[in-house]
Amino acid sequence: MGKFTKGIVAGALISTAVGMVVMPNLDRRTQRKMKKAGMKMRDMAEDTYENMMGCCMK
Repeated sequence: MGKFTKGIVAGALISTAVGMVVMPNLDRRTQRKMKKAGMKMRDMAEDTYENMMGCCMK
């Protein structure tokens, strides 16, 4: 695994840990909005990864 990928994974883990600490202090509406935004970001990241891998494999 390259340095860039390790950095991305480390950043994701750190931000998840911070989110777990902060989330209980937020109201339910804000939690739902953040959850939806997180799911959208995950979907976009998956699509981007698939597109990049598709371009590289040709």
